Amino acid sequence: MSGWLLIIFLLLLGGLISSFGDLLGAKIGKARFSIFKLRPRKTATLITIITGSLISASSISLILLVNSQLRVGLFRLGDLQKKLQDSRKLLLSLKLERETLEDKITKKERELTKLERNVIALRSGKVVISSGQSIFIAEIDTDKKLKVDSQMQNIIKNANRFTQEQVIPKVKEPRSILLLRKNHIDELKKTIKNGGDWVINIKSVRNVLEGENYVYAFPELIENKIIVLKDEIISKTSLINKENNIKDIGNTINLLLASSLAEVKRRGSLINEIKLKSDSVKKLKVFIEKNKGFDFEFEVVSLRESKTAQPIIVELKVSKLLS
Repeated sequence: MSGWLLIIFLLLLGGLISSFGDLLGAKIGKARFSIFKLRPRKTATLITIITGSLISASSISLILLVNSQLRVGLFRLGDLQKKLQDSRKLLLSLKLERETLEDKITKKERELTKLERNVIALRSGKVVISSGQSIFIAEIDTDKKLKVDSQMQNIIKNANRFTQEQVIPKVKEPRSILLLRKNHIDELKKTIKNGGDWVINIKSVRNVLEGENYVYAFPELIENKIIVLKDEIISKTSLINKENNIKDIGNTINLLLASSLAEVKRRGSLINEIKLKSDSVKKLKVFIEKNKGFDFEFEVVSLRESKTAQPIIVELKVSKLLS
């Protein structure tokens, strides 16, 4: 039923009931009828009140009968408000989760874009410094005469010059290309001033392409400890082969040197290669030529004591394995 029809029907119904009430009240008044021992006039008034109540009750009943929305709103309003409040809370929670998810997606997209750029750069051969690569390594002098602040300034200056030579070699005038966070440097200074023997390892935060204007880096403080002792055997292996051809010997030496590098790195060394004594291989070849047909034992021996950031110099020693 439309709204206008409902209103017209209610007006007609109200008029009909009120007319009937007035007529009934008049008749009761004339008949001097009494209810509940009331006077006839008060009885007529009571009848009029009852008639008005009937008008209201019939109007409300009719509206509720034909209008489901009003019926629901009148009897279930509290439940609906509670559900609406719960729905709003759930919607707010979902909105926050959506924002968090969108932030993660945005972050991943940026990482993917960065990775794609790095892959393209790697394929084109323009990366001069890789992400996580050590740019500059320096020992901190623990002599109290040398102030930590001045040492740090010199280290950062030298690291900046070295970085500039790698990234923009064509630019000769000095530029501040290396970017380090001040709070990282301050934290390092506090640790150094507390004592100890330290090495600073300045590492690149991301891949750096040739020609870039800035290089973001992170300073890492590492304990400067003894990695190998003088005359220490770092690694050794045996070659059991009666023919002892050059290829087998060369492979054995390469594997032995790689094993030695892995061992010193495991101990904490920052070097990327082991330096072999210049005449070591020559002496080895002479020894093998004189002792063909024997099995050999090869040893990588340290020629000096080396700390965390110091180069490791070794020589190859070979001896016969007696059966």
